[in-house]
Formats: sequence, structure tokens, C-alpha cells
Amino acid sequence: MISGSGLSWTRVAALSLAALTATVVPLPGWLALARPDFVALVVLWLALLAPRSTGLLYAWSMGLALDAFRGVLLGQHALALVLIAWIALRLRLQVRAWPLLQQTAVVFALLWLDEFVIFWIDGVSGHPVTDWIRWLRVPVGAACWPLAARVFARTTTRG
Repeated sequence: MISGSGLSWTRVAALSLAALTATVVPLPGWLALARPDFVALVVLWLALLAPRSTGLLYAWSMGLALDAFRGVLLGQHALALVLIAWIALRLRLQVRAWPLLQQTAVVFALLWLDEFVIFWIDGVSGHPVTDWIRWLRVPVGAACWPLAARVFARTTTRG
């Protein structure tokens, strides 16, 4: 499912900009609550697809950009994205060989870890958000993984 010939910096930049835009574009209240973490999905995809060209530095910079766009504590998304990107980089050869359902389970676990790190940093920094709605992004993001994987594959392999 994951294949990556023809990945260029312009495609990475376009995918990154699209993920950041989809993350911050205003949506109606009920739809905004179920918005998946597009940036985390792109970081995971690229960590699995192009580990040499987009690694931890890419995850860190995307996290800082997301922090700046959202106006939150600088570095919290960066730390979370670097952590899940590092795990994805360590597991990339195994995950790439797995069927899509197993990939989705790994993505679910990594998205949960991403949300937990942000939850923890919010609590430590004095901005505790204990509403259960924040955790809705995790299963929605994991459910979006099969579709996102196909869209990303077409985006990154199209000549």
C-alpha cells in the first residue's frame, strides 16, 4: 500500500501546506470536533514513505508551524510529532509490509500517543482540557488513514 517513487520537495511542500490549511480552516462546531489531525497523518505517511528526505527535522518543523498556526505553547505539537515520527521511522519496514488494517491499528496507536503528549503538556503548562471530545480526533484520524494513504500515494507517485 505504501509506495513512494517520485517524491519531490515540491510535493512534500504542497502536502504539508494542504495539511496545515486543513487543520486550521474554520469548520462548523460539530464538524470541527471530529477533525482528524491532518498534520500528524502527513508526518506519519512521510516518515513511512520517505525517511531519508523527511525525518525528525521535518516533523519538528511541522509541529512548530502547527503551534504557530494554532497559537498554543510553542513546541508542544513539535515534541509530539517528533515522538510519533521517531516511532514510525523505527517501525517503517514492518509497517510498510503489513496490510492496511494493521497499518491503521498502528496509526491509531501513534495518533493516541500524539494526543496524549499534547494532553500531558497542556496539563503541565496549566491549560488542562479534560473534555472527552479532544480524544475524538484519534479514532477519526485512524478511520481516515486508508483514504489518506490512497490520496497521499496518488499525490506522491503521480509524475
